[in-house]
Amino acid sequence: MGWISNLFKKEQPQQATYAEVLSGHAPIFSQFGQNIYASDVVQQAISCIVNEMKKLQPQHIRLNGNDVVPVNDSSLQRVLDNPNPLMTTSEFIEKVTWLLFLNYNAFIIPTFYEWKDEKGLVHRRYEGLYPILPSQVDFIEDASGRLFVKFRFNNGQEYTLKYSDVIHLKYRYSVNQYMGGNENGQPDNDALLKTLNLNHQLLEGIAKGMKASYAVNAVVKYNTMLDSDKTEKAIKELEGKLKKSESGFLPMDLRGEYIPIQKDLRLVDRDVLEFVDTKILRHYGVSLPILTGDYTPEQYQAFYQKTIEPFVISFGQSFSKTLLTDRQKGFRNKIQFYPEDLIFMGVKDVLEMIRLLGDSGGLYENEKRVALGMRPLPELVGVRMQSLNYVNVEIANKYQTGDDGGADDGQDANSNESI
Repeated sequence: MGWISNLFKKEQPQQATYAEVLSGHAPIFSQFGQNIYASDVVQQAISCIVNEMKKLQPQHIRLNGNDVVPVNDSSLQRVLDNPNPLMTTSEFIEKVTWLLFLNYNAFIIPTFYEWKDEKGLVHRRYEGLYPILPSQVDFIEDASGRLFVKFRFNNGQEYTLKYSDVIHLKYRYSVNQYMGGNENGQPDNDALLKTLNLNHQLLEGIAKGMKASYAVNAVVKYNTMLDSDKTEKAIKELEGKLKKSESGFLPMDLRGEYIPIQKDLRLVDRDVLEFVDTKILRHYGVSLPILTGDYTPEQYQAFYQKTIEPFVISFGQSFSKTLLTDRQKGFRNKIQFYPEDLIFMGVKDVLEMIRLLGDSGGLYENEKRVALGMRPLPELVGVRMQSLNYVNVEIANKYQTGDDGGADDGQDANSNESI
């Protein structure tokens, strides 16, 4: 498999057995389900979610008290900015999100070099992040109870990795112990397929109705008795006249009478079609205004909080769980996905909160940026400002009293001049 084989370490569990499952089923999961993506409504709904997710900016951070410190010089941040030779960050997130909706599970293999220093501390240098699409996934454990995952691919290749070294994202994680989806670890699309089938039948009915409307437009009545031979000859004569009538006028003799059919074509009611489409969209948490792009600030904010934000949190926690060492987690390192490039609407309340707390010195500058979905900046680490000409909170008292280079005598301490 070339470079792909380098993604997988050949470590095999000793005395391996299938991992225990509370439901009693064998932890063997196929990644194939019924294709719901034949529906244009399903594709459009998921595209709305994917297009918002791919705007996220992953950031390696460290929490220092209440302050957020970006860690930009780590190999982890470098690989987040450039996941692998085939994908940009936005393409990487796009592919992972599509795989998550396709299978209700998405697996990402990180490649890294690991070593211990003289103190016995474990260090990692990350080199790449690769989303994979296995055809079957088996969960197994060795004699010591360590959990492994075996991936099988369509070309027959099999690889086994420690589960702790795999980023595993789950969608609709409920009844199965290891996988998202139903009890078999597959997409639970039964309810959605019923709605999609109804939608398909409605559209087929419309198509057939439209075809039928053009099938018979009129009846020609012959005012005489015709035997079968004469009837067939009359039909051919009429067809010939129809073909030759380029002007739209049909010449007829006194024997025939042209009787047009009055049509009252009734297709499926518009409200019914909108109800079905909305039912499909509601399955994914996407509203019609979001789908068409004609949304209000409140509708967009509701879409982000209801549908996008849970994925943002899930991505950050799953990446942190796998990519960070125990020591890094102990020092409060995290991986956060920031919606920096999202155009937030209706942020009046957020701005008012920032103004009230910021004016009193109750917020760090990076906290203000994070509240607006922006990445923290290294130069703002540990910086707090408060309203008095917006000086550093540590010297605000000296500035107000005029000590150590504060305001000159007679200068208004509430002047609008910035320091």
